[in-house]
Amino acid sequence: MTYIAPHPSATDPLHAIVIGAGLGGLASAMRLGAKGYRVTVLDRLDRPGGRGSSISQGGHRFDLGPTIVTVPQGLRDLWAACGRDFDADVRLVPMDPFYEIRFADGETFTARQDDAAMQAEVARISPRDVKGYQRFLKDSEARYWFGYEELGKKPMHRFWDTLKVIPTFAALRADRSVYGHAAARVRDDHLRFALSFHPLFIGGDPFNVTSMYILVSHLEKAFGVHYAMGGVQAIAEAMARVITGQGGQVLHGAEVDEILAQDGRASGVRLTDGQVLRAGVIVSNADAGHTYDHLLRNAPRRRWTGPRLKRTRWSMGLFVWYFGTKGTRGLWRDVGHHSIVVGPRYRDHIKDIFIRGRLAGDMSLYVHRPSVTDPSCAPDGDDTFYALSPVPHLGHDNGVDWAAEAEPYRAKMLKILEDRLLPGLSERVTESLVFTPESFRDRYLSPHGAGFSIEPRILQSAWFRPHNVSEELPGLYLAGAGTHPGAGVPGVIGTAEVVGQLVPDAPLRAAALPLKMAAE
Repeated sequence: MTYIAPHPSATDPLHAIVIGAGLGGLASAMRLGAKGYRVTVLDRLDRPGGRGSSISQGGHRFDLGPTIVTVPQGLRDLWAACGRDFDADVRLVPMDPFYEIRFADGETFTARQDDAAMQAEVARISPRDVKGYQRFLKDSEARYWFGYEELGKKPMHRFWDTLKVIPTFAALRADRSVYGHAAARVRDDHLRFALSFHPLFIGGDPFNVTSMYILVSHLEKAFGVHYAMGGVQAIAEAMARVITGQGGQVLHGAEVDEILAQDGRASGVRLTDGQVLRAGVIVSNADAGHTYDHLLRNAPRRRWTGPRLKRTRWSMGLFVWYFGTKGTRGLWRDVGHHSIVVGPRYRDHIKDIFIRGRLAGDMSLYVHRPSVTDPSCAPDGDDTFYALSPVPHLGHDNGVDWAAEAEPYRAKMLKILEDRLLPGLSERVTESLVFTPESFRDRYLSPHGAGFSIEPRILQSAWFRPHNVSEELPGLYLAGAGTHPGAGVPGVIGTAEVVGQLVPDAPLRAAALPLKMAAE
């Protein structure tokens, strides 16, 4: 990548720089473009998407991270803010069923959007829990309206805004964990798992994350679960096209080494090759920990200093095995797009991952088989998969030596898949790629190789999370999983919506507004 910055000593108030082409960064760039800025997005990878990007190998397209869209309206609103139609750029396919959970004792739970089907599934497993399940859904909806539609869509950088909502937090029992709330509503252990595992997909411990996150059950019921044809990579590429259509640019192979300041404000960035780019607005979609610990290493900091970051609780790590199989499109007909294979332990296994930092002998797996919906991700007649296992991040004292453990762990994962989901798998595998927490550290510059940045505990949410407008350096804004409202596709798209509220309109646009209004 070659870029020569015009007038490198001058800061252009109409120019905005976004660090990182993850979904939060791309969405922020779209919103800044709609506000009149000329936006430059800088990313160290070779394609847009960040954790939502993909790798192609042996005719297979492996979606590296997120695989579903649960709130399509958030993307439609983003496109509409830019004067575009999301559905003209990306094709979403609704999933039915959403996913199937397979328990170690042979029980299953199939999640669907239809109310009657879900209640019948609950009744099949535990008839006495139907009323409790109905109460849980009402609880979930209440937390959706408060936590997602109210708190999640507005800035939370003023402590007073958090103080004002404490009574509502108390009334909604935000002090109770997701699992604790599920256990208070249903008694069957299978249902308790099915109603409480969702925080794992945003990096949270179900036994410690606030029960506000049971709102995910309402998200699924209200909006469904969707797959983007072409994978989340297709969404990222469509976002990049919107940005270039606005006059911006997305530059790959461009790694930011430092955020620069002038007169007490963010004024630009220095790349690892020494080039300096100046701008009036900087948005960092790099992990919040990396932003404060590395990109601002030479700037004075008050809150997000090294000691504060060391006290922060990070989300778990991820071990992901991406693999392709030969001639299997007609095999394993009972295995759909999304499957969850549950290990023999729940609470104690989660404690191994989040508290003890110990690599357990057993595992629970999320298995993604996109080729049953989107044949383009695999050669004809073949399948593309990934199997994901939550594991400890790299920051624990008894950290895992992944150079030694990766292959034994993959072999153990293969045996579980063969025994419980995909019989004969070992004879069919043709392509293989493994990501460990070290991959997340090195590819995404994620502190401790955490899969979802900062864990969303109650005292690491809202005001307690790194703010979308930096309290350390005026002119710097933060987007992505490590800031408010948090991780997951709806969450990171939401961070950009909050950034859009905080960044003022570009100066020339703001100056032109009164003239336009007068003309009307």
